[in-house]
Amino acid sequence: MTAAAPKVLDNVLPWRHDLVGCLWTSAATILRWHDLPVLETLGAAWGFRHLPGGLRREEYYYPTPPGTSLYEALAPYHPIRSRWHDPVDAAQGWAQVRAKIDDGVPVVVAADNFYLPFRPAYQDVHTNHMVTVYGYDESAGTVRVLDTVPPRFDGDIRLDELAAARDSRNPILHDRDMFFTDVPIANRWLEITVDADAFPAFDRATIVRTIRANLAGFATEAGSVDGFAGLAGQRAYLADVAGRLDEGDDIRDELFLVAGAALANTALHADWLALAATTIDEPRLAVLGRSVERIAHHWTAIRILAALTTTGEADGDRLRRRFGALSDDQGRVLAELAETIADLDR
Repeated sequence: MTAAAPKVLDNVLPWRHDLVGCLWTSAATILRWHDLPVLETLGAAWGFRHLPGGLRREEYYYPTPPGTSLYEALAPYHPIRSRWHDPVDAAQGWAQVRAKIDDGVPVVVAADNFYLPFRPAYQDVHTNHMVTVYGYDESAGTVRVLDTVPPRFDGDIRLDELAAARDSRNPILHDRDMFFTDVPIANRWLEITVDADAFPAFDRATIVRTIRANLAGFATEAGSVDGFAGLAGQRAYLADVAGRLDEGDDIRDELFLVAGAALANTALHADWLALAATTIDEPRLAVLGRSVERIAHHWTAIRILAALTTTGEADGDRLRRRFGALSDDQGRVLAELAETIADLDR
């Protein structure tokens, strides 16, 4: 394959939120490239869903029901979809990514931080990460990469470094290889489709409809869907986790992943509510946004406790106390949200 002329795409911009990871920052970059709103899209849906059979040891894990794409699960109220591509090898993986860039499209790819020279984990820890590729110079042997997760990087690395990161087996080699390891990267990349003309307006009707849909999701009855869903499903899942820890199961990585998805989802919705408050001049939504932000910080504490379960510093009883505080606080917030939306509907 002959070297193509150097190419770097325009309007590939960073976006960052302190409580979210590479899945959301990469999606935000794609939305910005399409000149579409980030928070209105990624912060709209709020809920709880856990599908035990779908859990993957990836930094960009998000509960995705069968038949639903990753971006569809992330932003179910907006016309944005994704499809994973699984190249047969590194050469095909790069050829596919290069072709998309030649078509003028930035590409979100999976990568192992162990091989990315700008990541703190470089040559130390294996972990399944996600970055955006938007340019290359094959004659110089470089590729342009954007990674908004701190420490932010936007620049060129060697093409062979990216190839190694994308082709990594992502192995567990020592006790620092936690959470996002033991799943080969396999040169995977995301094809993303967006119907910009079908994006809903961010107005009073959309805001009320979105909140009602979220409340309906939290009201899902236990056992009515696969896995765990809604507030009842959240309580049931967390009780199950604590019970399995009592029995000696290693629940550290699982709980860290599940809590990470819930944390990001909750934190973004808190900011969405604050934005909705200013958009329709409804201060009660701003107050509720602060309450939902408090729920996000409960999930932060749970992630910390998850990491402590293998050291003996967090046992089942300690988890149950924290889980109870989270679910009780969340129940109160949902009740207040339901009262507020009933008033807005009048």
